[in-house]
Amino acid sequence: MYFAALLARTEDGWEASDTELDDVETLTDLADLAREAAVEDDTVVVLIEQEDAWFGIIRVDGEEDPRVFVSNAAVAARSSYGTMLTDELLGRDDSAGDELDSLDLDGTEDGEPEADHDLDDDAETAMVSGPLGDAGLLGDLGVTEKELLTLDGDALGAIADALGCTDLLEAVR
Repeated sequence: MYFAALLARTEDGWEASDTELDDVETLTDLADLAREAAVEDDTVVVLIEQEDAWFGIIRVDGEEDPRVFVSNAAVAARSSYGTMLTDELLGRDDSAGDELDSLDLDGTEDGEPEADHDLDDDAETAMVSGPLGDAGLLGDLGVTEKELLTLDGDALGAIADALGCTDLLEAVR
């Protein structure tokens, strides 16, 4: 079970809304969703949590590239939204599973062993246990890198508390 909320900064503080991630397949989709919630291209923070197993933060400032942090890459990679975020952070190409790749056009269809190959995606993610991404993405908003890296339990509540919008987050939860 996922929980996701958008926190949009305004002149008067923060506005919070829960969000459905059903139509979100890529980080670009998520960033577009955040930009739609933005007030005058100001900061939007997307918080995603899966049953206290891991949490993710996506920060969108206007048209800049989104900044991403995942609390535990190995655990997050076992879920659809976590995989989306960890793939982006690890620089995996979305086209890796496209139709041509499934046709075995690498010369191994005749039973030849594959030549030297890179680690598969699961092994690469397993090597990244723990936090992944930009741990300083909330530094100017009151959550230091050190604080973010030590959050556990109700991490989203602690983040909302530091941002001064605990009541707003709890209202959409």
